Amino acid sequence: MSPTMNHRGVISPRRRFPAPHDAGTLERLRVSGIHTKSIRETAMAFFTDISKIEYEGPQSRNPLAFRHYNADEMVEGRTMRDHLRFSVCYWHTFRGTGADPFGAGTLQRPWDDGTESVENAKNRVRVAFEFIEKLGAPFYCFHDRDVAPEGANLAESYKNLDAVADVLEEEQQRSGIKLLWGTANLFSHPRYLHGAATSCNADVFAYAAAQVKKAMEVTHRLGGENYVFWGGREGYMNLYNTDMKRELDHLAKFMHMAVDHAKTIGFTGQFLFEPKPKEPTKHQYDFDAAACLNFLRQYDLLDHVKLNIETNHATLAGHTMAHELVYSSIQGALGSIDANTGDLLLGWDTDQFPTDIYLTTQCMLAILDQGGLAPGGVNFDAKVRRESFEPVDLFHAHIGGMDAFARGLKIAAAIRADGVLTDFVKTRYRSYDAGIGAKIESGAASFEDLAAYMLEAGDVQPNESGRQEMLENLVNMYL
Repeated sequence: MSPTMNHRGVISPRRRFPAPHDAGTLERLRVSGIHTKSIRETAMAFFTDISKIEYEGPQSRNPLAFRHYNADEMVEGRTMRDHLRFSVCYWHTFRGTGADPFGAGTLQRPWDDGTESVENAKNRVRVAFEFIEKLGAPFYCFHDRDVAPEGANLAESYKNLDAVADVLEEEQQRSGIKLLWGTANLFSHPRYLHGAATSCNADVFAYAAAQVKKAMEVTHRLGGENYVFWGGREGYMNLYNTDMKRELDHLAKFMHMAVDHAKTIGFTGQFLFEPKPKEPTKHQYDFDAAACLNFLRQYDLLDHVKLNIETNHATLAGHTMAHELVYSSIQGALGSIDANTGDLLLGWDTDQFPTDIYLTTQCMLAILDQGGLAPGGVNFDAKVRRESFEPVDLFHAHIGGMDAFARGLKIAAAIRADGVLTDFVKTRYRSYDAGIGAKIESGAASFEDLAAYMLEAGDVQPNESGRQEMLENLVNMYL
């Protein structure tokens, strides 16, 4: 098959399917009883063999049904739908080709005619909403370049995005599906080879600002509940050619401009900053939650921006997802999550769908402990494997991820209801509840006080076992 270029300049095989509206396709739709007078109606034909995904319970063996995610089931006083706030990402799900550094794309997407036309982008929106509706997810999210093609200049790019936003708005109103967050792709185009807000070229900084301005306005227009800053190429490959302080100063100025523009347009959604340690640069300025929070504090942004934590990014930074969630949460900065996982045998961002119940349980313990994620949510920043090339595989992948998080939610709620972890932790630190410990925590103790106290006591003997193995066994009981 001769290759074509996809929207990110990656070689992919030429489509083996007819364009969505050629004569043969329209005839098949007519025979199946679907009208062909509008693009909206013809787009609905692509998942006609798949009904709305329903909850059938743990005993079900139907691969196109939920076994654990029951949207209306109450857990800790809220529905699963409200706890989990599932979101489908536009980029992997509707723009991914399955290409990798060693081979062209493999994914069959018969609704896509392979062009970067605005009309193809509009049709893709309608297909996307059919998928999200049948899946039963309440939210979606996008980069600007996912939904609308880049124009020959900035004005044309604005025009393209507005045209596709018209269809996004129409589909949101028709379906009730909402926008969890929007963001701008500031990493794919060659202009961003040195970064965007951290570029050494002021014109690139200005272009990025203009692009984010528009993305924010479209996000606001579509009722987006959050806006994400994702670094992409905001980092460096070599310090010999890098003024790190100047670049960090510029990134902070960029984010403050976004905060100011939000006030100008009346956008009251939550800003999110997404940590990522590497890939594509050697060192990203948003390396992990700690680095992001230090940056936000230093530049007086902490009151305006929370974090969007991704599992695969956490592990690439040498952390667990639980660590990054808890670290963010205890500082009041956990805003949303990108739900995926990585392969620990591979050293890059594989963005696989989450199926590990230990992982989802740990996630939900942290999320429940802070009272939920709203206005954030659980966004599946995940992609099917290039070997899973048929459209139905998109359903299998999302169903599995949603069921895994539903199980994690129920298990976490059961652990919390029994109080087994919180009671143990509280008991373990009981020496700080009275006496010298209470003095330390209240700030009433000095080094002189503590030295005098220990001179009288003489020494300390270990007296608190961590009971790690017991607690791990205990958690296993709930799984």
